[in-house]
Amino acid sequence: MQHYEFPKRLKALYDKAVNLYARGGRDVTTFFDAAETAFLHTIGAIPMEIYDFAEDANNDGEPDWETALLVQSVRRDFFLQVQRGRHSTVTIPASDFPAKEDEAGGVAWLPRLILKAKSKLRGELPADLMYGCGGDRKFFREHDIHPAEFLRLTWGHLDDEAAIVGWVLERKKTVASV
Repeated sequence: MQHYEFPKRLKALYDKAVNLYARGGRDVTTFFDAAETAFLHTIGAIPMEIYDFAEDANNDGEPDWETALLVQSVRRDFFLQVQRGRHSTVTIPASDFPAKEDEAGGVAWLPRLILKAKSKLRGELPADLMYGCGGDRKFFREHDIHPAEFLRLTWGHLDDEAAIVGWVLERKKTVASV
């Protein structure tokens, strides 16, 4: 029951990682056994992604399990539907990501976030970057965007960054008027 029960299996690994990190675990290579790593592989995930969720959940109180599930569900769907279960052989170097202060449509962080979202969808993030890190979460809070919502938006406009920027600008107007 690999697919039907994937949320339960992923939750068990998320909980395990949160507990290991809380007890002082810092070596991601020791968090999951071969079967657990193989399961993650079948849903387009790697141990580092789960470790990052656990680290930030322990240190910052977020992301919570529900956010981790929603984000990983979008990645899983992209992996199975678009990539047909085949992992990318590419890793985008951290140096290729726009600077944090770079802007799109007058919105700082957005160019970086767009590339992070595309890389997350494709499984091409380098180990030293996290989709949904503290800076990303600050952006999402300020613009009232859920991280999984932004991933789905990016998926829908992979080749049209202007559409992503336009959508964020419209959301920004909505948030400002409330």
